[in-house]
Amino acid sequence: MFTNDRSSLRRQFAEAWKKQIAGEPLDPLQSAIADAIAWHPEYHKAILGNEDALEKDYLPEMGETNPFLHLGLHLGIREQITTDRPAGIRAIHQTLLKRAEPHDAEHRMMECLAETLWEAQRNGAMPDESTYLQRLRRLLTKA
Repeated sequence: MFTNDRSSLRRQFAEAWKKQIAGEPLDPLQSAIADAIAWHPEYHKAILGNEDALEKDYLPEMGETNPFLHLGLHLGIREQITTDRPAGIRAIHQTLLKRAEPHDAEHRMMECLAETLWEAQRNGAMPDESTYLQRLRRLLTKA
């Protein structure tokens, strides 16, 4: 996943899922990708689609969700939890797991991550970890 080439990244998702379906061995990254994909059967067609499906632009203004972006956010959250970066995210996740199923907990966290990334992109700046952590901590105060 160490590339900025959208097509290559999307092919990695497709390859991991194809290997999972075939029962082939997966490396740790492929396993993480396949786990996220398994949670989202609504994305299987896009992931296993032809080249056009892998090259498609998903436009929010057309009401489309980008499955690759969504799955990438799952992977980002999981990496942050594993490394506890930003510091404290692992504890926030553990607390959320007491209140929500793992998939729902990740989705709540992903909303905070997506908002933080969107702001950074809009402002041409690095993501603000402090603001991000504040958003995550607010999740703990919600019912």
